[in-house]
Amino acid sequence: MSLIHIAWRNFCHRALSSFLTTFSLALGVGLVVLVLSIYGVISEAFTRNASVGYNLVVGPKGSPLQLTLNSVFYLSQPIENLPYTEYMEFLPQDERASLVSRFGGDPKLAERDGRYAPYIAGGFAIPLALGDYFGEFRVVGTTPEFFTKLKHGPNVDEDFTFSQGRAFSNFSPENSYFEAVVGARVAKEMNVVLGEKFYPTHGDPSGHGHALGFTIVGILDPTGTPNDRAAFVNLEGFYLMDGHAKPIERDPEEDSEDVLDEAVDAEESNEEQPETESESDAPTTGSIVPEITESNGVRLVQTESNTSDSVSDSTNGTSEGQSSDQEFRLISIPEREVTSILIRNGNIMFAPGMQNAINEGIRAQAAAPIGEINKLMNLIVGPLLTALLAITGITCAVAAVGILVSIYNSMNDRRRDIAIMRALGARRTTVTSIIIFESFQVALIGTIAGWLLAHTAIVLYSGKIEEQTGAQVGFFTTSNYEILVLPLVLGLALIAALLPAWAAYRTDVGSNLSA
Repeated sequence: MSLIHIAWRNFCHRALSSFLTTFSLALGVGLVVLVLSIYGVISEAFTRNASVGYNLVVGPKGSPLQLTLNSVFYLSQPIENLPYTEYMEFLPQDERASLVSRFGGDPKLAERDGRYAPYIAGGFAIPLALGDYFGEFRVVGTTPEFFTKLKHGPNVDEDFTFSQGRAFSNFSPENSYFEAVVGARVAKEMNVVLGEKFYPTHGDPSGHGHALGFTIVGILDPTGTPNDRAAFVNLEGFYLMDGHAKPIERDPEEDSEDVLDEAVDAEESNEEQPETESESDAPTTGSIVPEITESNGVRLVQTESNTSDSVSDSTNGTSEGQSSDQEFRLISIPEREVTSILIRNGNIMFAPGMQNAINEGIRAQAAAPIGEINKLMNLIVGPLLTALLAITGITCAVAAVGILVSIYNSMNDRRRDIAIMRALGARRTTVTSIIIFESFQVALIGTIAGWLLAHTAIVLYSGKIEEQTGAQVGFFTTSNYEILVLPLVLGLALIAALLPAWAAYRTDVGSNLSA
């Protein structure tokens, strides 16, 4: 009969005591594994998702952590908004001129490169506009470049793919500017399908619903990032929703003179040009002639296709004209705002210089998402983890004392058995080994049971974890720290077994046989 078999029979013989000791150890181990797993998963998720293909996020002055949580993880609330002209500071002169020509604004904006354009040459700047909700999920106004230039995955090298449909376009004849893409979790939780239309609510999930709806043209594959929990809409459609255009006089980038009159004059001068000149950014095949108009106090850029003989009267805040390629409206640059801007430097070495230059200004700030998340982990999560680990360490120590007490107390009942074994030829080391095996047995069963309990709890809580962090966890999702648990527990079991093993080693055969 092997020593392990003898140890197992002794374990079963003391079923109640063995169960209680093992259960207490399992609870301690389970708590340790739960804390380490959640910390590891969340830390990895936050770090991995802190930059999905970009290295800086730019937004209004305020808390850089709040800016990161809002723009990257769609948590917290926006600090404020930035004028659209601040986004244009990251663009070269030709792109700025194209925007001015298309939307209308101060012609001077088209005469130079953006002040930060040299820093991101070869990279990109993607605007975000937040503030609306689709159910409990954030609505993110952005451009189609969001799906083509950003990456995800462990190595940040995976493209966004679609389980159904496609990315929204700048303009489509079918849906005008009102196309949307939803993340995998949004599609599942809101039970929406391709081609369905949804109407965002303003400010919070319980806010008033907008009259303008967005048609879902794409559903993203799961990415394990916060983008699974967002609904992305065409930035132009976002601007056209009620309450999303700002008063022109609020833009401090513009000169004190009447910039709208300048824009009108500029566009009127464009109309005098030969008809052979066309707008490269127009959403239709014919040339587009922009005209700045006023509608209910809101300045709009109304365009007319050359293929159309006339332009119909536009209606404000209705959905009837959404799918028309003959009539659409765009707000002018002075009325536009962005919540934040995702930046990727063509040369990463330029990032610190650009970040310093932005932060020295009075309007905007630039934050490195990975740096902000590391600060969060070190300053807030780190001390909390230390406290929890201290508590769980005490729990494991108490469980080890339980093993010691359980095995030591059993020695009083087994002194005669041990004496008989010694009389039959068993060595002192053999008897000692049996006691140590019993302790290891309890430790091993308790560790496995604790791991199973912890990961069952993680599975039950996985929905909440994904909701808050975007991290997808399963039963076999493990942390790098968990590998340390088993050696730790076995070491505590060995220490706990030393006293009872020493007592067994010193058992007197003669006195215990005669008892």
